[in-house]
Amino acid sequence: MTGQSAAMRLAEILGDEAAPGLLAAALGLKEGETPFPWQTRLLQRMRDGDIPRSLDVPTGLGKTATMAIWLVARALGARVPTRLVYVVDRRAVVDQATDVAANLRSWVAETPSIQEALLPSGGALPVSTLRGQFVDNREWLEDPSTPAIVVGTIDLVGSRLLFEGYRASRRIRPYMAGLLGQDTLFVLDEAHLVPPFERLLERVVLDDRTLRGSQEDGRPPPPRLLSLSATGRSRGGEPFDLEAEDLAHPIVKQRLGARKRLVLEELGGKADIASVAAERAWGLTSEGTKPLRCVVFLAKREDAEKVVEHLIRLSGLDKLKKGDEPRADVELLVGGRRVFERTQAARRLEELGFLAGTERERRRPAFLVATSAGEVGVDLDADHMVSDLVAWERMVQRLGRVNRRGSGDAQVLVLDVPPSGKDAAPDEARRAAVRELLRRLPEGDSGGRDASPGALRDLQRVARSEASLAGTISRASTPEPLYPPLDRPTLDAWSMTSLAHHPGRPAVAPWLRGWVEARPQTTVIWRRLLPLVNDEPPSPAHAKAFFEAAPLHASELLETETHRVVEWLGKRAKRLLGAVKKGREGSLKARSVVAALLQDGGEKILWKTLEELAEWPKRELDRALPGAELVVDARFGGLSFGLLDPSVDDAPPTLDGDDQSDGRVDADAPETATWFDVPYRVRQTSEPAAIEDPAWRERLRIPRERSADGEILRWWVVEKRQSDAATEEDRSAGRPQKLAEHQQWTVERAAALAERVGLPQEGARILKVAARLHDEGKRAARWQSAFNAPRGEGGEPYAKTRGPVNVRLLDGYRHEFGSLPHAERDPELLALSEEDRDLVLHLIASHHGFARPSISTKGCEDAPPSLLEERARQVALRFLRVQGRLGPWGLAWWEALLRAADQQASRENDRLDAGRGR
Repeated sequence: MTGQSAAMRLAEILGDEAAPGLLAAALGLKEGETPFPWQTRLLQRMRDGDIPRSLDVPTGLGKTATMAIWLVARALGARVPTRLVYVVDRRAVVDQATDVAANLRSWVAETPSIQEALLPSGGALPVSTLRGQFVDNREWLEDPSTPAIVVGTIDLVGSRLLFEGYRASRRIRPYMAGLLGQDTLFVLDEAHLVPPFERLLERVVLDDRTLRGSQEDGRPPPPRLLSLSATGRSRGGEPFDLEAEDLAHPIVKQRLGARKRLVLEELGGKADIASVAAERAWGLTSEGTKPLRCVVFLAKREDAEKVVEHLIRLSGLDKLKKGDEPRADVELLVGGRRVFERTQAARRLEELGFLAGTERERRRPAFLVATSAGEVGVDLDADHMVSDLVAWERMVQRLGRVNRRGSGDAQVLVLDVPPSGKDAAPDEARRAAVRELLRRLPEGDSGGRDASPGALRDLQRVARSEASLAGTISRASTPEPLYPPLDRPTLDAWSMTSLAHHPGRPAVAPWLRGWVEARPQTTVIWRRLLPLVNDEPPSPAHAKAFFEAAPLHASELLETETHRVVEWLGKRAKRLLGAVKKGREGSLKARSVVAALLQDGGEKILWKTLEELAEWPKRELDRALPGAELVVDARFGGLSFGLLDPSVDDAPPTLDGDDQSDGRVDADAPETATWFDVPYRVRQTSEPAAIEDPAWRERLRIPRERSADGEILRWWVVEKRQSDAATEEDRSAGRPQKLAEHQQWTVERAAALAERVGLPQEGARILKVAARLHDEGKRAARWQSAFNAPRGEGGEPYAKTRGPVNVRLLDGYRHEFGSLPHAERDPELLALSEEDRDLVLHLIASHHGFARPSISTKGCEDAPPSLLEERARQVALRFLRVQGRLGPWGLAWWEALLRAADQQASRENDRLDAGRGR
């Protein structure tokens, strides 16, 4: 039974009246609680296949419920997109969407009827998130027909949609783009903050075939867009809004009327906003005598850090003696935190009671000092708030982070400090408009202004018919940046992913965020094991191979502004070098190699010693670090609670730590999170043979130590989990399997996929022919010898072998390229139309991510060089023909179907190898 038929059967059994109950269960509501009326109405619209263009619901009324609404609608057979991609701002350090997605996965697993409707083949709901257990795990790629939830940032999702694939190899980028560009519901959170990205998605969703190609047969539904906004700034047509029954709902009524008494305090131009903010926050807790929660928002990170210092002094935490109970808790929430520690940050916010819905009995006040990182993604809730004056859309975001549930009586102090510097004039004009809007809010019944969600909503509704108010809101808001239109030639250039360089392929950032003065970013990673040989840098080839085999994992990344990394790196290197010279640091020396700088996506790698880092001129760092990844030896230290801190000497926990034997660290230690499901591990060994472990397979072996005469004494070994298949070598290693069997298994999975995604009969035939012929090039003697294939009875070729792979003997041979002449002679292929033959041949050539448009002829010996070059030329021309007809996303979607079928067949072979499966 397919997922659609199982879902329809569930809908028939339960009836329409059961839908709200299912939604309540999916939302995790307690017995007796019901969804908000707007949530039930939206579910009914989705069940009818009608997805509104935008949702305008005030903060605190459950916009993230859209995930559950889509999932329940899908389970009840609604024709809504297969994948939901929830897009959050990159500033979000702790995002609620991750927790919602994880909870929905658990709900599906615990509800057999829903699991059968959504996942008739069994398994768990694929979920990929920004932090925690499911961080960027790519489960959603395994089956294009299976519902999946992806939580990602604008940069992550947008670059992958446009074939550029932030932190993704060129070979996987078409796969990701094909699934994102078809049959996907994009839910854009806080859409008012990123107008250029909303416009980009509009262009993709509402395309008139100039981007998507002309052929409709066999194509899945196009993507859809649902913009979420609490400010009314999104231009997504007539918004889905609250109605009378919502306003009468007791919880909605309470939250819309949440008491927030706003006072605007104008300060002189020389006022120290950090000290004033700290004093006002301290005063709101009656000098620390009331156990209240106070959030302090400031635009500049430097000011936020100073507020923390002031609060520490005001509360006496700087003089706290061992055994004494602190008078207050002070927490800093800023960007630039390593992903691994974000789970700890969420846990800390929950412990302090700053996450909405968490009930914590407090004995002392708690202060959360935040920059823009606290404005987005997370349901913060405080009793009182102190804030500087910022653009209107940001003020609305901040106001939603206090008395969120409406059960308190919040005081909001907005500190107005005149701007200075070159941007003072335009900034002052915007601030004047913000002040005007704040003064238009109703007067509170006990002083100040009423900044409740209801009052803000009324202001927005009046602006729909009052042009002068709409103009004030526009002037008070951050101007929308200019952005380039998305056109077909640019999209075609991005889609040519097998070209390492293309003069017509621009950076995607302006399409995602507009032309803005964005500060360059650098990523820092700590590793315990760097692939040094006799403590010296490895060869460029071995260095590149190592970082491809043990790639940077999302959980170990710390991304922040380059200028912060430059400052931190200089201070930390000098401090550590001084300790080394004074004999206080024994494990490192001045000439120890402690860093690798990966530039151009790892194409170029620079190695640096501690001494070189300390002496690296700032002007050169300013040029070398933007857009690069800096991998440092864990002993370099400099990390405190996930934030850069040059004074910290301790080595932080790392993905490749001593306890990496199962890919995790101690989950029971309260001060740590867990390295979940890292698909590889790194170790050193003197044993020449690979380990015999059914859960792990060797991926790479390079020298670690050589004798004086060059003999290898120790190796670096990277081992991959049996289920992981990042490269052709990964997928070709395993239980020995003959070529005929593997291709037949792939045909079976292609046929099942074709049925589940609704391909017409001719489309299913195309996919099955490609599946039957896709690996014919493995018949080549070079491939069989390089992969150490068994010499079976009758000399039958193998598709999977135990290896090890002799890369030198393989000599760059692409078996996909070698499959083409076999396919071109196949009678079933010859019976197809010319257009369908083109598609089959392209799918075969591209099923490992090449042939877009180029593919290597190296190592292929089935024809003279001139004919091989002509064949490669035809591969490129065929790509252009087929993409011209199907469009970039349409062709990439077809490729994803074959690649998924191939990988499913390989995973089945792995299960057999582990004693499971058939």
